[in-house]
Amino acid sequence: MSEPEANQIKLKGYYPGVLGEITRLHGVYYHEHWGFDISFEVQEGKELCEFMSRFDPEKDVLWVAVINEKFAGSVAIDGYDAATDGARLRWLIVDPTYQGLGLGKILVKKAVEFCRSVGHKRIFLWTFQGLEAARHVYECAGFALVQEREVDQWGGIIKEQRFDLVLD
Repeated sequence: MSEPEANQIKLKGYYPGVLGEITRLHGVYYHEHWGFDISFEVQEGKELCEFMSRFDPEKDVLWVAVINEKFAGSVAIDGYDAATDGARLRWLIVDPTYQGLGLGKILVKKAVEFCRSVGHKRIFLWTFQGLEAARHVYECAGFALVQEREVDQWGGIIKEQRFDLVLD
């Protein structure tokens, strides 16, 4: 696919069916590329639904990227613990069809802008070692690696990584 025109990329919030699309893409992508088992998809779907059931637009946001009316990716800010641990950046994913177009950078930039606009002081995220394109996006946005730990989950051993961004 050629790079879409800027006016073809639309960012919007929740719409019916998008929770299923986000969960499906996570389950398929991480199974195909990292061998994650069903427990990963179950966890993603459960936590995404819990997030949306307590969604507060004063501290939370869900951005969905759509290109030519097709789901292309997503990101969320979960502000539930923003006052203590920080706001959590979650569910950043770009459909492989649209990877390499800068959508990850656009989504993370919008998430950071949202955090600044509502007064969140810190943003953190959990990822794992090996997702180099995502790590590049996070680091370009100012996030820094602050913690690593090996965990046995989703059908194997992974090295989880926490990245933080302190906002001015």
